Amino acid sequence: MTLAAATNENLAHISNVLIYSSMAVYTLAFFAHIAEWVFGSRSKVGRTAAALTGAGSAAAPSVTVRVKQQKGARSSSGAGACTGGTAVLDKPKVITRSAAGTRDVPDGPGAAGGTEKGDLYGRIAVSLTVLAFLVEAGGVVARAMSVQRAPWGNMYEFSITFSTVAVGAYLGFLLAKKNVRWMGLLLVTTVLLDLGIATTWLYTDSDQLVPALHSYWLWIHVSTAIFCGAVFYLGAVGTLLYLFRDSYENKLARGVKPGSFATSVLERLPAATSLDKFSYRINAAVFPLWTFTIIAGAIWAGDAWGRYWGWDPKEVWSFITWVAYACYLHARATAGWKGRKAATLALIAFGCWLFNYYGVNIFVTGKHSYAGV
Repeated sequence: MTLAAATNENLAHISNVLIYSSMAVYTLAFFAHIAEWVFGSRSKVGRTAAALTGAGSAAAPSVTVRVKQQKGARSSSGAGACTGGTAVLDKPKVITRSAAGTRDVPDGPGAAGGTEKGDLYGRIAVSLTVLAFLVEAGGVVARAMSVQRAPWGNMYEFSITFSTVAVGAYLGFLLAKKNVRWMGLLLVTTVLLDLGIATTWLYTDSDQLVPALHSYWLWIHVSTAIFCGAVFYLGAVGTLLYLFRDSYENKLARGVKPGSFATSVLERLPAATSLDKFSYRINAAVFPLWTFTIIAGAIWAGDAWGRYWGWDPKEVWSFITWVAYACYLHARATAGWKGRKAATLALIAFGCWLFNYYGVNIFVTGKHSYAGV
């Protein structure tokens, strides 16, 4: 048996400096996102209210008049009335119910409100987020190099890697031209919270692994768990905002006027239908990978402990999380479980994932008690 490699204290120190530096840059990105929301124009919002309350129906009479005039022209002059070209009528928007149970309303203009000034702050925020992501990723790599192993052997390492992957997934959506910049402020806020908890309560000195973790399955099983959790998080953000946006749209449909703050913020978000579809597609896409995570963990348990399943707390809550997401996906395919009911179930499922990480690791003792705190 070969001796474990000694810890490179210099690289471990560099890793800590990079993680703290990324927190500083994330803080700047946080303020830039705040500026995007504050200085973005509020004059371009209100399309949802116009669609649901009829506030924009002032244009409807002119449409009716144009239709009547067009019909009168046809009756008096026949087909020859249209010889000058094809008439185009502005059809009034018909409000319908989507498959998810939300109204078919236009997406909001985004945090910037569709203005040049707000968009400038938004681009600065994204640029700072990219810089913070690169610095944090450097900290994760330096941590791995300091002990020459996978950088997720304890809760501190898992946390810094988790937030890095979550931000990377968000930037990947932006790179793919997906409209997810509305998530930036909440993402950066929670990443700062995650890193704050990691560097204070969960911090562990760079050290070698316990013997049970010396396996190539550490790279496979834990890396997929981190990726799944990061993507589940993005889905949970979309789901949470969907609930707020759907409530906002329902109030408008009932003729209730929301507060100015709610109008300013929620009006700029994508429509409830768009948020609902975004969350569902993300959760559905990553669910098979979470299934593989559980299977890979069972195989690793068979190699390490001589049994594939032993009802260890971590195994139990991983399975509970799987069941919760399976119920959510099944509910989405069932007519009676659309919209808010399914969204609530999705948040419960992500809550199970969070407890599986924080609760089980900190408060429950088992074979997976490698929190290091």
